[in-house]
Amino acid sequence: MKAAEYNKSLAAKSDAELQDELLSLAREHFNLRMQMATGQLTQVHQIREVKRNIARVKTAISARSILEQAG
Repeated sequence: MKAAEYNKSLAAKSDAELQDELLSLAREHFNLRMQMATGQLTQVHQIREVKRNIARVKTAISARSILEQAG
């Protein structure tokens, strides 16, 4: 999924869904790191994608909290 599409899908989710998404991505990142450490990971680009998706989710969460505080 492209970044713009992913950001649009994040905007449509509720706060609880964003927290669930963040937890899911954190678990996936941990699993990928463990696979990397044991030499089982063949597609190392997945780590970068997951880290960027984590950042996107955190950005969406913080943007919502800023909007709630402002208005």
